[in-house]
Amino acid sequence: MATPVIMPKFGMAQEEGTVIRWLKQEGDRVEKGDVLLEVMTDKVDMEVEAQASGILQGIRVGPGETVPVTTVLAYILEPGEALPQDAAPTQAESQAEPQAAAATEATEVSAVKASPVARRMAAEQGIDLARLTGSGPGGRVTKEDVLAAVQAAQASPPPGRVRATPAARRLAREAGISLDGIPGSGPRGRIQAADVERRLAAQVPAPAPAQEPVPGPVGATTALPDQAAPLTGMRRTIARRLTQSWQTIPHVTFTASVDMRQAEALRQRLAPDVEAAGGRFTPTVLLALAVARLLPRHPRLNAWLQPQGDELLLTQHSRVNLGVAVALDEGLIVPVIHGAEELGLAALARRIGDLSQRARSGDLQPQEVMDGTFTISNLGMFPVDHFTALINPPQVAILAVGRAQMQPVWDGEGFQPAPVLRLTLSADHRAVDGAVAAAFLADLKAALEDPARLLL
Repeated sequence: MATPVIMPKFGMAQEEGTVIRWLKQEGDRVEKGDVLLEVMTDKVDMEVEAQASGILQGIRVGPGETVPVTTVLAYILEPGEALPQDAAPTQAESQAEPQAAAATEATEVSAVKASPVARRMAAEQGIDLARLTGSGPGGRVTKEDVLAAVQAAQASPPPGRVRATPAARRLAREAGISLDGIPGSGPRGRIQAADVERRLAAQVPAPAPAQEPVPGPVGATTALPDQAAPLTGMRRTIARRLTQSWQTIPHVTFTASVDMRQAEALRQRLAPDVEAAGGRFTPTVLLALAVARLLPRHPRLNAWLQPQGDELLLTQHSRVNLGVAVALDEGLIVPVIHGAEELGLAALARRIGDLSQRARSGDLQPQEVMDGTFTISNLGMFPVDHFTALINPPQVAILAVGRAQMQPVWDGEGFQPAPVLRLTLSADHRAVDGAVAAAFLADLKAALEDPARLLL
């Protein structure tokens, strides 16, 4: 029976996906679990695996094409099986390639002389027995022949199977260069985005000789040519979702100023211990710790608001799945720390550091950007004193964090210089009243100004 290969849905809000490239081609024999193709979603690039063993046929969506989720991309057939009657014209049909070729190839593979162990190893490692020269009696393929083929493949990956992160692949694709020959700096020689950028920098031509400027009107400047291009990929999805957020969610914002003297003293005191445990105690980690501890006391903010028929359904979550926004060149991505309220300081620091690093290298998994219940967006590393953030639906709130500034603070006896941080909470007014949001901000302010409160 034909098994469809569909565009998977990796996230609740995902509506479409783009085929990056096919790793298996029309007529290839595939085994269940083989990676068939790479697809790009609004958040991560992912590999799509075969759900059955058979012959890949009927590829109908090519690289660069964007289709809705659940669209049939191709079929996996048993040898000799025909495509479903309702299948659209395929690449094979348009090129008049008979389907019997795939069945013939499968028959040839089964006719190869090989030991049972060699057959099993070849199937597990994706080695084509028909391409091996057997060293056993009568040309029989042995276990040693398969091992040699595996070692050769690992030493020199075939074209299209270069080890590279999705971000590196995307960068190379946009620049129109091949990944072949680019030395990888990642684990086991995996090519990182930085490796592609280094190759691109090395290919930049030398600047042309300076030309005498053409005299123009006094005070005139030389304008660069306008450039227009459609939003694609992550940027297009961000545009669509934030437009939806702004147009459909009644945002209400609340701002509080926080004296960070005690919080900063605690951070500096514990930073060596956190680093010894494998993390970095950044201001973002401290904010995340405080928010994760406090949200269970304010469940109205740790919630989703979703349409259900003609009604709106408010779901208050028992676990804090805390999103921490990370800025990338192509847009903003929000890795999610699931069950953040259960993590200690060092564990939370390690988790945030790991997710942030893999977000920038394009190595996040779908489940690591899904099901967030509250988000922190921190621009404190930039000269931004205060800003408001748009809510990421179906969440009902997001916390925007600016930079800490030295300001005079009254301590009861006089004014003292102190780093003051401005926190701005954006809330969905349909689900969150002003008093509810203000109570959360008051507790957060108190916890940061006296971190011992987080032990309560």
